[in-house]
Amino acid sequence: MGSEKGNEKPEAGRRELWGWVAATALGCLLVLVAAGQVWARVLQGTEVAAPTGGDLGPALTPVALAGLAGVVAVLATKGAGRRLVGALLALCGAGAAAATWAALSGDNVTGWLREQNVLHGATDLPWEIAPLWPAVAAAGALLMVAGGIVAAVRGSRWAGMSARYDRGAGPHPEAKAQVSDDRALWDALDRGDDPTDSR
Repeated sequence: MGSEKGNEKPEAGRRELWGWVAATALGCLLVLVAAGQVWARVLQGTEVAAPTGGDLGPALTPVALAGLAGVVAVLATKGAGRRLVGALLALCGAGAAAATWAALSGDNVTGWLREQNVLHGATDLPWEIAPLWPAVAAAGALLMVAGGIVAAVRGSRWAGMSARYDRGAGPHPEAKAQVSDDRALWDALDRGDDPTDSR
């Protein structure tokens, strides 16, 4: 009974860890994908360039990539290091949320359109927000923030990538028996006994 309970706890911890990895990595990927999509539609002109999330919020791609690196770092660290990485991951999520909000500023979009389309003689173009991808980026940012907070609070309970090697670091029972036999052989020689004597 006791051993079953002992096995349940590490198993539950592993499930929680990999659930966290899936959710947090998904958040980073949502921000990354959304940054490459069009966030504002121009209402006139076929040759007019339309801005992507990365155009309007240049920080989106870097913080998403930093978040993915943070997910890997959480797996590779433990203890205080893991809590620190979790806090940094939450900051990356907050940065993604702030970049999403700033990207949708009217002045930001209008200024970008004016700069990019000046050669076409197009100024003060009418436009509207394409709501899908900013919403996707915002959802990804929230997952990143939540993932960072969870890693900072609960991460110390999770096993790291090296845990299975740590658990198996001790000698194998057969190796222990071999060492014991070798030691007995040398002890016999030290006493002056003949270890080959079967009596």
